[in-house]
Amino acid sequence: MLRLSKLADYAVVVLIKLGQMEGLTTASILSAETGMPEPTVAKLLKGLAGQGIINSSRGARGGYSLASSLTEISIAQVIAAVDGPVMITACCDNNYCSHEVRCGLSAQWDRVNFILRHVLESISLADMCDPNFTMPAAMEPSQVLKETELEISE
Repeated sequence: MLRLSKLADYAVVVLIKLGQMEGLTTASILSAETGMPEPTVAKLLKGLAGQGIINSSRGARGGYSLASSLTEISIAQVIAAVDGPVMITACCDNNYCSHEVRCGLSAQWDRVNFILRHVLESISLADMCDPNFTMPAAMEPSQVLKETELEISE
């Protein structure tokens, strides 16, 4: 089963809530607003700040804010910040695989991974909180695959 980690899922929720608030916000306020445990929210915020997705400010009036708007932060960025790069198999993106010689599917997995990453990069946090969001035709797998073939052949 292909599934996001719980932390990546939580990070999306926390970032959307953070983007909907004005000014600086604390981990305890975000915890109360999202219903997530404060230690989990604090851990996420620290990691997201380290990746440059959010800004942090220390002190009595400190807190967190988005480094960019919800429209400028993609789901792929959030996943990468929490879990590392989007990679569907170990052999994607020219990574070594001990079974590559016998398997022969590395190029096909690269295409699948490209499509998945492209779609995740195309969906912003703002899209996620829009109840009317629909997938643009340019993000349909067949269209993305055409782009993949162009990039691979060039």
